[in-house]
Amino acid sequence: MPTDPSTPRRPGHDDAYVVDTRRGPKRPGGAAVAASRIDERDAGPDTPAREPRYRWRRGRIALVVLLVLLLAWIGFMVWVPMQAWGAVNKVDNIPAGERPTDTSGYNYLLVGSDSREGLTKEQRKKYATGNAAGNRTDTIMLVHVSESGGKPVMVSLPRDSYVPIPGHGSNKINAAYSIGGPKLLTDTVEQVTGIHVDGYIEIGLGGFAAVVDSVGGVDLCVPRDMKDKKAGIDLKKGCQTLDGGNALGYVRSRYEDPLGDIGRAARQRQFLGALMKKAATPSTVLIPWRYKSFADASAAGLAVGQDTGIMDAVRVLQAMRAVSNDEGLSLSVPTSDLAYRTSAGALAVKWDTERAKALFKALKDDEPLTEPPAGTTVEGAKNS
Repeated sequence: MPTDPSTPRRPGHDDAYVVDTRRGPKRPGGAAVAASRIDERDAGPDTPAREPRYRWRRGRIALVVLLVLLLAWIGFMVWVPMQAWGAVNKVDNIPAGERPTDTSGYNYLLVGSDSREGLTKEQRKKYATGNAAGNRTDTIMLVHVSESGGKPVMVSLPRDSYVPIPGHGSNKINAAYSIGGPKLLTDTVEQVTGIHVDGYIEIGLGGFAAVVDSVGGVDLCVPRDMKDKKAGIDLKKGCQTLDGGNALGYVRSRYEDPLGDIGRAARQRQFLGALMKKAATPSTVLIPWRYKSFADASAAGLAVGQDTGIMDAVRVLQAMRAVSNDEGLSLSVPTSDLAYRTSAGALAVKWDTERAKALFKALKDDEPLTEPPAGTTVEGAKNS
């Protein structure tokens, strides 16, 4: 607009109002600094000023997601065995009357029952189990977990072992199970060994095969050609993967074994170690459906003592795994006669009393065993 002619004008200035937009470090906190901050706020996501903050935020989100997944996986790994344990059948195995003193270490009775209960006609035919009625035991083992630094120990008690059965005279040890079930078997083992049994675990034939199939078979080295119609197997010598049916026949077969019950007991310990080794592989543990299938199959075929808890089962599983990795001892009770003729005329297995007592005393006292005692290996049994 026109200026008043009477207003004096300053030299060097135009009529227009001029704003100095030049930036420069005039003073700290001044207009230049404020303008710089505005520029940073307006910067796009691809500008250098914004990129470090964006990367940090993205990394934090990824970390949170990974943490949530890890916690979910841990929860799944814990939930699966706990849920399966709730389905396990409980049995009364606690003997009445006086029992051996409970000493250091943990001692468990591990039993394989040859009961046909729960098997369909097709399964009985497939597994060549026959239709025998009643309950017997194909496998009897003492599992010792040391608290003194010794190796875990698995000791087979041959099913034909000739021993005193409380209230029933002397007979083969598996007769104790047939007569009085888990309770009388536990009582018999405690009285003949002097060892307090802390827990009882039993698995049946059908459950046995299902557990093997749930992990995709078990890798075993068959020591020789094995053909046994009564066990339903025709296996060739060499390392191979056995499915549930063949694995079951492998551990049940005894008529073609030159060592009879002793040889079968050795194969049973070999198999249990191999099973635990397979169960602990990433192909089982890291595949959710296989991990759950193994837990469910194991629970379906198990029966445990009323006082046997999940931690007891874990100790037994860890002991079997240690044996499979040569970090535990796989033993058989020392014997003196594999064809002992009983008073009733039956053939049985007679223990080497002196060596057997020494073995059981070592376990009862929780001596830290690192090597097999005399007479406790298959070779020792052959040469005794």
